Amino acid sequence: MNKNLSLSLTGAALLAPVAQTMAQTKQVQQKKPMNIVYIMSDDHSYQTISAYDKRFIETPNIDWIANNGVRFTNSYVANSLSGPSRACMLTGKHSHANGFTDNTKTFDGSQQTYPKLLQKAGYQTAMIGKWHLTSEPTGFNYWDILIGQGDYYNPDFKCNGKNLRRPGYVTNIITDVALDWLENKRDKEKPFCLLLHHKAPHRVWNPDTCDLDLYADRTYPLPATFYDNYEGRQAAAKQKMSIIKDMDLVYDLKMADRENEIHSNKWLEKWGREARNRMSPSQREQWDKHYDPIIKKFKEDKLTGNALAEWKYQNYMHDYLRVIHSVDRNVGRVIDYLREHNLLDNTLIVYTSDQGFYMGEHGWFDKRFMYEESFRTPLLMYLPGGKHGDVNEMVQNIDYAPTFLQLAGAKVPSDIQGVSMLPLLKGKRVPWRKSLYYHYYEFPDEHNVCRHYGVKTNRYVLIHFYDDIDSWELYDLKKDPSQLNNMYGKPGTEAITRNLKKELLRLQMQYNDPIRAKN
Repeated sequence: MNKNLSLSLTGAALLAPVAQTMAQTKQVQQKKPMNIVYIMSDDHSYQTISAYDKRFIETPNIDWIANNGVRFTNSYVANSLSGPSRACMLTGKHSHANGFTDNTKTFDGSQQTYPKLLQKAGYQTAMIGKWHLTSEPTGFNYWDILIGQGDYYNPDFKCNGKNLRRPGYVTNIITDVALDWLENKRDKEKPFCLLLHHKAPHRVWNPDTCDLDLYADRTYPLPATFYDNYEGRQAAAKQKMSIIKDMDLVYDLKMADRENEIHSNKWLEKWGREARNRMSPSQREQWDKHYDPIIKKFKEDKLTGNALAEWKYQNYMHDYLRVIHSVDRNVGRVIDYLREHNLLDNTLIVYTSDQGFYMGEHGWFDKRFMYEESFRTPLLMYLPGGKHGDVNEMVQNIDYAPTFLQLAGAKVPSDIQGVSMLPLLKGKRVPWRKSLYYHYYEFPDEHNVCRHYGVKTNRYVLIHFYDDIDSWELYDLKKDPSQLNNMYGKPGTEAITRNLKKELLRLQMQYNDPIRAKN
């Protein structure tokens, strides 16, 4: 036998056990239970994540999830409002089924939720950050939540029933608490599900002091629909979430001048002027250093009309994007922790928002409507060994619960209304829904958006505004992505409308919504 060949065969024989051991180790690693890290921000628009849209900001850490996992291109909510959206996520059910239809309600913590089901499957569960469901969390081994909406500076928390105030900036603090739980407070022999819920970037978009001057030299493009006149859209004309009319100078835009000469809505101005009281002397000093020159120039310029409207838009965008920058930085801290502690190979990482948000489209801030900017939400997931790239199927936040349960090997109860996305995450082609159902309830507070329900297909959206008004809207998203042209009742749309109403009724019956579409 050739001597070199003999040596080669001997080497191969010696390496075989090593290769076999490595394969066995990899197989054992693959069998480890899958952890879940679910990161959800409040009011984070998909437009301000660079994995979706590069016009406004770079979000490299959030993008890491998309680049190493999947980006959902058709991700939606069931009810575009903070509390109801969270209830849909926890239960896997539409608002009427989980009982939390609007923010005036109290979440029934005795009902079935996926964290409770994960606990039964042997998982440790933790809820850290913004809860916003009125009742205290149930189904969690550890919970540490903001009280109410929470504050950006030196926020108050309730930790497993005990109230405390933590110094610092809320996004950093929530991340600190979450990493501390991962490192020091969990049983590391058990799989975990961590819900990390940021307050940011919820109104009023107060940046971290280190980010106050960020993007100061940037001018953002005005949305093409900024001066929308809402022709043919009765409900859109009634809303009170206009940057031009409703964004408050003192509360939202921080124009709390020392001379007390700038006045706005009575209560909003009061809250805006009191905001500095929560800050530490150092925070207040940095705040004043940034905003005092802006206030001085604003008073000198005496802006009115379109100039004032566009000034509001630019300042809103600057503060909102500064807050997003902090969120992205803290997402990076979480990913770094998982990497450094060898958890990336068996942890599902999710980044999403409780709904979409308006960045000046139609002249608005806030959410609520079943129009794309608020109905659609960012959703990025990293599954070790899973698919890379885009998932184009229409998914909804009621789908999160069954996805996490199936991932954990737990049974998905038959009363859950969502569908597991796990096959999609693994790159499998499976039969999928062709339409989505939506229902919004909160009227008139807080922004006078009329109650409505509707159906969305890949191309069309049909909406019925009801109760205080009775108005239908129909949009062709292919021809009219900005949803400016209400086609309802126009010649040539009869068959489309008839089919969509049939599908709407089918969904209402499928989900057992007591409200039924009427012709």
